[in-house]
Amino acid sequence: MQEIEQVISAVDSAIHKTKISKEKTMPGKALYKPGSLNRAFREEFAARRWQKWKIPCDYPTQYYTRGYTPPISSKGAFREMAFVKNRMGVEVQFGKYAFMVYNVCAKMTIFHKLDVIDVGVENVPLKEFADEMSTGVSYFEQFVWDLEHRGVADIDIPVLILGVTA
Repeated sequence: MQEIEQVISAVDSAIHKTKISKEKTMPGKALYKPGSLNRAFREEFAARRWQKWKIPCDYPTQYYTRGYTPPISSKGAFREMAFVKNRMGVEVQFGKYAFMVYNVCAKMTIFHKLDVIDVGVENVPLKEFADEMSTGVSYFEQFVWDLEHRGVADIDIPVLILGVTA
């Protein structure tokens, strides 16, 4: 956790406020650029020897009927955990809500089942930070409310949802 806090502190968000909005609701407004923020987080985690972890996907074909061969090949398909160290998986998500839910409710469970991680940390923006990004970026308060109201499932693993701001 100490290294995760160091990474967050090391990322200077001000230098990533480079996107000029073309959206109707905020034309010309300077916004934080999620891709640029993600690159900064990747660099900081890499400097502390956190590693990306990829697992190949071998898509099943037994669910198709009458000899149908699906047009989808699993060749080159994979799932990836952004940062792994000491059996802890970390994701940084400045994107749409569905990606936050996927990271916590599917991806971290999969990596736990495959014996890669024991716990996870999902870094997401606080609402005040998300408001300074493009529309549609989800935020900590919304995500925590949904998880609390969803309840615990027997496949869940311990995951800390960490809200960050500029």
